[in-house]
Amino acid sequence: MTAAPDNYQAQFERRWGHLTRPHVRALAWLLDAPDLLDPHWPQWRGRIATLGHVPAATAGWLLALERDPVALDAALGARVQTRLGLYAEKLMAFYFAQHGTLVAHGLQVRASRNDTVGEFDFLLRDHGLLLHWELATKFYLLDCGEHRVADDGRFNCLIGPNLADTLGAKMRKILDKQLALAGHPAAQPLLPQPVDRAQALVKGWLFYPLDGGDGAATMPLSTPSIAGISALHCHGFWGALAQLRERAGERYIIMPRLHWLAPLKAPLDTPALTHSELLALLRDQFGDAPAPVMVAAVAEQGAWLVERRRGFIVPDDWRAQAATRRLSGQLPS
Repeated sequence: MTAAPDNYQAQFERRWGHLTRPHVRALAWLLDAPDLLDPHWPQWRGRIATLGHVPAATAGWLLALERDPVALDAALGARVQTRLGLYAEKLMAFYFAQHGTLVAHGLQVRASRNDTVGEFDFLLRDHGLLLHWELATKFYLLDCGEHRVADDGRFNCLIGPNLADTLGAKMRKILDKQLALAGHPAAQPLLPQPVDRAQALVKGWLFYPLDGGDGAATMPLSTPSIAGISALHCHGFWGALAQLRERAGERYIIMPRLHWLAPLKAPLDTPALTHSELLALLRDQFGDAPAPVMVAAVAEQGAWLVERRRGFIVPDDWRAQAATRRLSGQLPS
């Protein structure tokens, strides 16, 4: 069984294959990737933002950045960034500033000198309106456990790889707390006018378990339909080491966190692992630091190694750890 011939990675390469700089590709992904959440789902109550189709002028602007990235590099700064969420925020802040809509980015609200109430990710100008947008770039693994369903409306089956949160918990925090920030008395003096609309822009990837029941684990041919999740969302696989099966022509690159956004495209001389090399390396790594690892399966395309599929390889006891955390109350159930 082979991967779908026209998955998201193939679509991205057709549309944005001329972009090779990682920062520019990451920005193109943020602007053009399908929304993770369905903005039209009634339960979101209109609080999910969407960027819509990338116009030709913006595509041309991205091409200009590919040719001359000086302004983008300056906006990101020389300091090595380690937080993926802040990296994505900086990319989007650059985009909004360059397109004349940015009012403020990372504006902190304090009730007193030592009491921070919250922070506006973005205040944006939309003609005469003032918008408050919160940006979330999230990666969750579907694990429903026993006697659970994926589409129960709480999204607690979608778990962060580090077992620290769920999509449901994240969205409850954004919708119930972060998007209400403009209503706090301490925020009023900071705003040029009342906020007309507060919404969350949510991008990311969801990862579905490999089907290893027949001893030949493969990526699912289709993803589950989950109410509230965009039907076109970016997705990959997750599984334990023993479930990963070799495919002809594929090699693997372990993806650094800041490369998780856009499909990977690396020069042909980038070190890549064979299937057996990857298994051996991760066996050793899991022995010292048993944490999920994102890998991209790549194949040669001209002078490049291009991502064909991606997934999290997890320690053998990851699912048991998730169950334990649910029972202890550390994860919502």
